[in-house]
Amino acid sequence: MPSTIFSSLRHRNFRLWFFGQMTSMMGTWMQWVAQGWLVYEITGSKLALGTITFFGSLPTLFLMIPAGVLIDRVSKRAVLLTAQTGMMLAAFVLAFLAWTSVLQAWHIALLAFVVGICNSFDAPARQAMVVDLVDDRRDLMNAVAMNSTLFNVARIVGPAIGGIILAALGAAWCFTINGITFLAVIAALLLMRLPPLQAKENKEPLVVQLAAGWQYVRQHKIVRTIIAVIAVCSLFGFSYVTLMPAYAVDVLQVGEAGLGALNAAVGVGALVASLLVASLSSYEHNRSLLTWGNLLFPASLIALAMCRSLLPALLTIAVVGFAFMIQITAANTLIQTIVSDELRGRVMAFYVMSFFGTSPFAGLQAGAVAEVVGPAMGIGVGGAIALAFSVFVFFAVPELRQAEWDSPGAEREVRAP
Repeated sequence: MPSTIFSSLRHRNFRLWFFGQMTSMMGTWMQWVAQGWLVYEITGSKLALGTITFFGSLPTLFLMIPAGVLIDRVSKRAVLLTAQTGMMLAAFVLAFLAWTSVLQAWHIALLAFVVGICNSFDAPARQAMVVDLVDDRRDLMNAVAMNSTLFNVARIVGPAIGGIILAALGAAWCFTINGITFLAVIAALLLMRLPPLQAKENKEPLVVQLAAGWQYVRQHKIVRTIIAVIAVCSLFGFSYVTLMPAYAVDVLQVGEAGLGALNAAVGVGALVASLLVASLSSYEHNRSLLTWGNLLFPASLIALAMCRSLLPALLTIAVVGFAFMIQITAANTLIQTIVSDELRGRVMAFYVMSFFGTSPFAGLQAGAVAEVVGPAMGIGVGGAIALAFSVFVFFAVPELRQAEWDSPGAEREVRAP
């Protein structure tokens, strides 16, 4: 079992990526906890929490799909180095403003916008690069799952430490440490042994390449369905992340440490899910996990909305994290195995866009609903809408759970035009 769970770590490049990215992600989650708490402390507004999410995600609407074309044409490592450096500088600026006691909500919104620009290129490049970091494609499914595992180890450790540092030392320390942790992933990228060019030279116009990626997604029913499910769950289900500070304060009546515990509980559930997927080598299992993850994630959000004390909320939100990571890891793995290499950057950009691109509207609608009916109801309404769509897909697209397409390469009936 251990050799199966950690098989992708035998590849040097993936090993560098895993530990470097995990360190950086810990800092990112520390900043997320401190940033949300600080915005709510400054403004006292649930809508402000959604507005910060809106500004942080807005660039993805315009940049992520063109970024996918760029990723298919140039070195993914160069794209990642540029994006990671930009996010590191933004973290240090945020820390400087906090240390000098001049930080305002609009500063956080502006810097969130800058990070959103960087993330528009970073996120699809990270997803598309995983396949280049393993020498044996049989380890691809494990690498995708382990990539999610590193995210969730960081999600456990980062918020827990972030909550402690926030309570004991203040937000400025969280922002400073986040900036420093970017050095780990930058060093890992520089130390990787990769071919000089990660993509073939392509002289086709950007618009033509964009159209090719869109045509693939539009014509491939399974890929199209997976992207649609992730988009709906992100738009309506992921509102709990935006509303977490308000939920902790107004519903559970806990402080910074309680908020950190809630975020850490999400990470514990997600880590268990990541390790579960990593231990499976069957694409048929992965397909089944996607189906049930699509149903369990929104259902567990409805249960979370009913919790009124910390312990039940911690247990329930762990299930939320478990179900979401089952859903997102299975979806990622299946799309990675379906898509041909020459279209990977563009299709992964559409996939990542289904998550990040809906965030501006998810944050605003979550904040607006919570402002009227409260954060718990805001979470519950979003979960109910996402559950209704997942049930519809369960019955309307039976191909998503049928065995005819459970081997890599068999699904590629739609090729690049």
